[in-house]
Order: sequence, then structure tokens, then C-alpha cells
Amino acid sequence: MINLNGVFFDKSAEVLNANNRVFKYGDALFETIKVKNLTVYFIEDHYFRLMASMRMLRMEIPMSFTLDFFKSELLKTVQQNNLENARARFTVYRQDGGLYKPLTNQINYLIEVSPLLNTVVKEQYTIDLFKDYYVYSGLLSTIKTTNKLTNVLASIYASENNFDNCILINENKHVVEAINANIFIVKGSIIKTPPIIDGCVKGIARKKIIEIVSEMNAYTIEESVISPFDIQKADEVFISNVIIGIQPITSYKKAVYSTKVSKELTLEFNKLV
Repeated sequence: MINLNGVFFDKSAEVLNANNRVFKYGDALFETIKVKNLTVYFIEDHYFRLMASMRMLRMEIPMSFTLDFFKSELLKTVQQNNLENARARFTVYRQDGGLYKPLTNQINYLIEVSPLLNTVVKEQYTIDLFKDYYVYSGLLSTIKTTNKLTNVLASIYASENNFDNCILINENKHVVEAINANIFIVKGSIIKTPPIIDGCVKGIARKKIIEIVSEMNAYTIEESVISPFDIQKADEVFISNVIIGIQPITSYKKAVYSTKVSKELTLEFNKLV
């Protein structure tokens, strides 16, 4: 079952029409959320990121759209699908109509859930650099809109070439993120991740890892420019998102990496959830 504005429909129901602005213009935001044992992970972080993104896109936020409402609608949808552990997608989009200029800034929301699968960290994980198209730096790239063509094409490239993931770069040839995750590199005691201004998504797991490392004496966290050359010269590389947590990278081109630091951070990250 899917939840459209609080009303449940079968997943096969045709609930969107040809005037839908997600279909026409990618005029939408989404949050991918982990629910385990009917506990919504990092609920406040997801909610406040969504609210900030809606304001940025000049969407009208209904007075009823509170944190409690957000959580309640998520859990109702999970339970309606007879699940306790779920991967949920909460999409907010501008109501139908208009050309580039919308007829209204009022919103609809759609919640989809599926069983929480494929959350096991892989022992061997290879990546490559995707150079065909860029993620353009700037604030719009930092929010989770439904305009993800670069990620789609990079996913096809990874599949065709038997890679687990790809590194995305911006127009300045700076490393931005992986297809579905933020990226970190380790060199000595320094842990680096690309800065927001380079175009990476403001990931929830990214935020938590930065907080964790900031409290550790053994390592220093830096948000600074990373080049593809830096990836090759790193001691370790790992990626993060809220579904998988931390996934160590074991190889990139001719480089082979340790996983010591990422395993340490995984223990700390798991304490949060």
C-alpha cells in the first residue's frame, strides 16, 4: 500500500496524472528513511532537512506538517504494509498544473515502503570514477530532489562494468559523492569529506559521522576539496548513507584499501541507532 496525502491505495493504483510536476519537471523532494522494529531512525534530522529543502524550493508547508505528523504518517504506512523493518521513501511535490511557473506552491506527499533488505556491508567493494557527466556545485545539488539523471547514468555505467559504485565529480573535477552515498577518505589521522559547496547532498549519515569524529581524539575531520588523485593516495575510503550505515571501499583502480578506521566508526555509528 502507498500513502497519498493520508489516503491508502494499492501500489498498482494509478494515482498520478499527466499534469504531475514530478513527471514533467522533477519538481519534488524526497527522504529515504530507515525503519527498524517500528523505530524511525534519525527522524528529527530527516524532518528538519525536508522542511529546510521545502523552504528553499518555495513550497508551502502546511501548518499540520509537524514532526509528529511526519513520524505518524511514516509508521502508519509501514504498519499498513504489515512490516516492522522497512525502507521508506517520503516524497513531497508541488501540486499539479502550470508550465515552469506552477499554478500553486501547495504540496502533496507520497509515502512508499518496502522490506528492509540489502543492508549487509560487503567485504569486497569496488568503485570507479564516473566522468561522462558532472554534478554541478551549488545549493540545489545539496538537497534531495527527484532530478537524478547523473546518478541514473552512473548506476548504468557501474552495472555495465561490474563495479559496486561510482564516484561522482563536479564541473571543477572535485570529488562530490558516490551514486547513493556521501564519501570519506582517510589519510593518517585525517578524515576528509567533500564540502557542501562542492555539491554533495547534506546526508544524514554524513552529518552523524562528522559529529562522531569531532568527538574522537584519534582523528581529525575536515570538510575540504578532494581530487580523484587523493582517492588513489588515501589509506582508506568509505561511503555512508542511512540505510547501509558505513560501507568500506576495498579497491579503486590499482589502489587497495584498509578498512580499520571505517570499522571503528561503524561501531560508534551503530550506537546512535
